[in-house]
Amino acid sequence: MTNQNRLINPSMTIKMDWSHWHLELHKRLQANPLLLPQGESLLLSISGGQDSMALLKLTMDLQRIYKWRLYVWHGNHKWHQDSDQICSELESWCKSRRLSFFSNVTNQKEVSNEAKARDWRYKCLTEIAQNIIKENPEYPSLKVLTGHTGSDRAETFIQNLSRGADLKGLSSQREIRVLYGPIDLIRPLLIFSRNDTLKICKEMNLPIWQDPTNESLKISRNRIRKQVLPILEELHPGCSRRIAALGESLVNYENNQAELTKLALKALYHSEGLYRKEFNRLSINTKSILLAYWLKISGVPVLTRAQLKELSISIGEGKPPGSRNLQKGWRLFWGSESIQLKQEK
Repeated sequence: MTNQNRLINPSMTIKMDWSHWHLELHKRLQANPLLLPQGESLLLSISGGQDSMALLKLTMDLQRIYKWRLYVWHGNHKWHQDSDQICSELESWCKSRRLSFFSNVTNQKEVSNEAKARDWRYKCLTEIAQNIIKENPEYPSLKVLTGHTGSDRAETFIQNLSRGADLKGLSSQREIRVLYGPIDLIRPLLIFSRNDTLKICKEMNLPIWQDPTNESLKISRNRIRKQVLPILEELHPGCSRRIAALGESLVNYENNQAELTKLALKALYHSEGLYRKEFNRLSINTKSILLAYWLKISGVPVLTRAQLKELSISIGEGKPPGSRNLQKGWRLFWGSESIQLKQEK
């Protein structure tokens, strides 16, 4: 059911179809003003499925409050025989609502698996976003939106957990991350489940274009969605939401850890690097965390956990001075007093 003239804040009343779905997203945006700021340019990645159509509808309705500039992008993967028809019908639907529409087409060879398809989509979205910014220099930033839900976060958590991911991998479905330069990737629907987006589409009479590849059990994510999670839900009803909530908690934990790591690293700074003596008062795991953060902010390519641990041991108390070649010309040196990092030309 929808209510008319719902009070948004004490100073204004908006006349619009206003459901509890609108209210939930609005409350989330009010709680985090940096997520989708007023007047921002938004490029929505729309497949035509229930999640992305729910995202598009809610964003279109809330545009009257937030004054966003909306753009729609669709990626045609050519994975099935209806791909071109879906793209054409979606484009017509968007243009009938005066939405700027962009699309790119690829082929099964270029996007032969999930990872390649995701990389292709983000590459296209980045290029389109850069062109939008270039054509509208008065708006130098842009947000790219995807329709990922809490259900997607739960699936990703289970998938990465089974692969042996660390905490960073388990918290990979972030609400916001930098895509490229002034372009952020935003997942505003993580507060909803896939059942929620289906209800949104039904209640708001939205068209849904079904992608038959979502039914294929050859794709690992689909097997988790259709086989693993239903069993877990039968055993422990509501587990999908709890798993998604754990993923959110891990994101917050990692953010907190990064802030603490930054503070701890400041206490170790030497005029030419880090104080080795103070560094070696810490445990191996703590040293590995600090070393990883220091290398990251210095621009050194990411090292594996095993490499970080080996370096931390080599630098350890009682070990002789030494050095290690890293990647892209970077080299780590340690003497009796300090640990230094240099990039050799």
